[in-house]
Amino acid sequence: MSEDDHGFTARRLLRGAAAATLATSAEGQPFASLVTPAVLPDLTVLLLLSDLSEHTRHLKAEPRCSLLAQGVPENANPQTAPRVTITGLAELAPADLKPRWLARHPYAAFYAGFGDFRLWRIRPAAALLVAGFARATRLRQADLLPDPAAVEALAAAEAGIIGHVNDDHADALSAIATGLLGKPAGDWRMTGVDPDGCDLAAGEVVARLDWPAPVADAGGIRVALVAATREARAKIG
Repeated sequence: MSEDDHGFTARRLLRGAAAATLATSAEGQPFASLVTPAVLPDLTVLLLLSDLSEHTRHLKAEPRCSLLAQGVPENANPQTAPRVTITGLAELAPADLKPRWLARHPYAAFYAGFGDFRLWRIRPAAALLVAGFARATRLRQADLLPDPAAVEALAAAEAGIIGHVNDDHADALSAIATGLLGKPAGDWRMTGVDPDGCDLAAGEVVARLDWPAPVADAGGIRVALVAATREARAKIG
């Protein structure tokens, strides 16, 4: 597996995680807590944290932290689960990014506006990918992050892609969600795209569709969506 493949695998694990473990420290004492991340196209991780929580107090004093996200184990041994740990510095994020976080966690809308909640972000500096039992790879930032040109191209095209797919191809999204991703039937909508996949939502239920390989532009997304739709419809029969 090449470094490009390792980076892609790590990004897909991070982007697909509905929950993760945040590691902070206070006066030399490590502390781990459950958090709910959302990941921007450039791999910046967003966290909605309460000022009243222990980990937020830690980050205000010491922004160095790490985040562990994991996938599904191959068998009964939890050590076979693929996982990635990123390291970086946490900082407050602009409030206008909150809709992106809420798109990944729509159930949180009722408390996201509480006065003690603020949006934080972590820009990954490095990572350790464990692809399974005894399969560990250290990744430098350059090997981990997506192609900046692809991020820029898709950012410019994202609104048009989402609008077109939601308006004209809702049936394809429904097929993908139910036939390919195993989700219940519903009014499935696309909420975000990035070089590694796209996010879907139906009410408070969300799903992540990974591309088979990183894409660089809107054309690549079209090809990936057409292939996913065909595969989903074939499975539905």
